Parts: sequence; structure tokens; C-alpha cells
Amino acid sequence: MKIKNFLLFSILLSFVLVACINAAIIFFMYNTLEKVNINALLLFSGILFILLSIILNSGINNYINYRIDKIYNQVNSLKKRRISRINVNADEFDFLARDILKYSYKKKREISKLNYRENYRRDFLGNVAHELKTPLFTVQGYLLTLIEGAAENREIREKYLKRANLAIERLSEIVSDLDLITKLETNGLKLKMDTFNILKVIQKVFDLLEMQAKKKNIKLTLDKFYDIPEFVLADETKMEQVLINLVMNSIKYGKVGGTTIVSVDYEDEDKLIVKVTDNGEGVAEADVPRLFERFYRVDKSRSRDQGGSGLGLAIVKHIIEAHEQTIDVTSTVGQGSTFYFTLEKA
Repeated sequence: MKIKNFLLFSILLSFVLVACINAAIIFFMYNTLEKVNINALLLFSGILFILLSIILNSGINNYINYRIDKIYNQVNSLKKRRISRINVNADEFDFLARDILKYSYKKKREISKLNYRENYRRDFLGNVAHELKTPLFTVQGYLLTLIEGAAENREIREKYLKRANLAIERLSEIVSDLDLITKLETNGLKLKMDTFNILKVIQKVFDLLEMQAKKKNIKLTLDKFYDIPEFVLADETKMEQVLINLVMNSIKYGKVGGTTIVSVDYEDEDKLIVKVTDNGEGVAEADVPRLFERFYRVDKSRSRDQGGSGLGLAIVKHIIEAHEQTIDVTSTVGQGSTFYFTLEKA
């Protein structure tokens, strides 16, 4: 039976104890042939009942509070804050249960986050080691071959030195991107906000990547002719880097003879939305949510052959979020992908 109020419990217990004491007194006086004074017995019973009720209620409250304080002291040592002492009744016990359950749930969530971060850290370190190991071993292999005598052959020497230089460039690119993404994550990279024409930046990116696109016969184009400029408020250098990474990504994973189309449209009266669309191999639905993770590759062996540090999309996401804007992607296997992000209108 659930006791709703400890005062009621104290009264009932006092009544039972007084009844037992009275029964014992009457029984004793009956055996000793003493006359029972009813008035005195009633007065004694009343006084005893009141005293027992007060003592029992106070004792139960003190004991329960003592036990609860011990529980809260243990919880407080972890919560780093004090919880006020409570007056004991069933409602406060419900409060205690809810508070401890809430605290337990919070700690479970913290443990889950710590486990996730630990797994993320382990994966990140493993990925960094793997990405650095490949170009390092490549350079080491070519240099050892040259040291063992291949350097005497001029043709082999030049070929191996060029390959070693390419591996060092890849290594330098990985280190540079790691440094950049670390600065982005720690707010160490400051944005230089300015007003500029985003269409002009897109055309500049097309000019920079024209040679890479021609190697796969990929056409870089805008979705339409824009007769007026589209001014935005952002860091122009960082936006150029975002577009370079997205367009380069579309070239790497685009099909030979394909197209990369960039469009600029109105998200609302305060924002523009920039889309980079290709008709390449696309990405499976299960891989889409992880595309912006550091070093994540859909097809690890093939992606590594394409070059790059594996940090491009992660850097893009950090730059866009540093502008307090959003970026997302839609993709269909065999049909291509569309990366789109918002920018503040100037």
C-alpha cells in the first residue's frame, strides 16, 4: 500500500502503539485486581498519542531526509551544484525519482557523446595516418630506388623525381588542408566580409579549372545567361575556395563528356542559393549524410586514385557554416549530384 502522507502514517502508528500500551495496562491492573481509572487512562492515552505522533513523524522525516541527503550528496559531487533539502512526503519522493532519472538520462547522453567523440577521434587519427602514409611510402620508394643505382639513368631519375615531387605535393596539400580545417573548427580563421558579384567568382573558378575539365571533356557552364550581377555579402576568397572544391569535386567524379552546371537563384528576399550540379556517377543514399565528414570516401580505392586530401567537402561545410549559412546535397546513383548552399544577399 502506498502511503500518501508520512504524518498520517505516524498518527496511525501512534494509535496502534497507544492501543497496545492501554491493553497492556488494563491487563496488568486486571491481574493485580487494581481498579482502572478511565479518566486518567484517557488523559494518559491522549498525551501519549500526541507525543508519539510528534516523535514518530519527526523521527521518520529526519531519517528519510538523512537518507535522501546522502543520495543527493553523492549526486551533487558529480553535478557540481547543491540541491536544496526537501520536506519528506510522497510528492517529494516522486520529485527525487524524476530528478535522479533526469540526471541518469543526462549522464547516459554525455557518455554516448563521449563514446562518439572517441570513435570519431580514433577514425580521424587512423584516416590521417593512412592518408599521410601513402605519399610518404611513395616518396620513400622512389628515393630508395634512386639511391640503389637508378639515379645513374637520367631518364629514370627524372621520371622518379617527378613522381616523388607529385607525392610531396599531395602530402603538402593534406597538411595544408588539415591546418585549414583545424583553424576553421577553432574559429582561428577570420572572415573578411565584403560585397562582390558571385557570378564573377564562378566564372573565375571556371577559368581556373578549365584545363582539368578538358582532360575529361567536361563542360563547365552556368545554367543560363545572367544579364545583371548577383551581389552577395561574404568572404570572397573563401567563397572562391568553396566553389573550387565543389566544381573540382564534380570534375573528379563526373563522367567523360559530361557537364557541370552552376546556377544562382533566390532562396528568399534575403538569401541566394548557389547550386553545383553534375551528371556523374552519383552517390548512394546511405552515403549522402556522411559526404561532409573528414576523409570520408564513398569508394576509398577509386577516390584515392583521383587525388585530393579527402578534406575538401569538410572544409566547404565549415566555411559555409562560418558564414552562418547552410549547405546540403542531393544525389542519385548513375544520374549525378547537386551541392547547394545559401549566401546572404548584399
